[in-house]
Amino acid sequence: MRKLLLLMLVSSTALAGEPSADRQNALRNMLKHDCGACHGLTLKGGLGPALLPEALAGKSDDFLADAILNGRKGTAMPPWQQFINRDEALWLIKVLRNPEH
Repeated sequence: MRKLLLLMLVSSTALAGEPSADRQNALRNMLKHDCGACHGLTLKGGLGPALLPEALAGKSDDFLADAILNGRKGTAMPPWQQFINRDEALWLIKVLRNPEH
């Protein structure tokens, strides 16, 4: 049983990580155009709040990933889980927190 759990843990860790270079380009494009449509093309805010590092500073990665994947009830923020997975959402959050990434 322990070997099975260890194998599952190692396998899931190996599958997680940064998206491929092509997927990173697609995610950056989504961030610029799809997210930018509401959050502003420079991400300084618009219909949605700013997505600049200082605006995200007090929010946990889990909170932000949940907002991306499941949307925000009572707001115009739609769920994106049919387009990106949790690892990709976390990668986008890392990019938003450090734009030079």
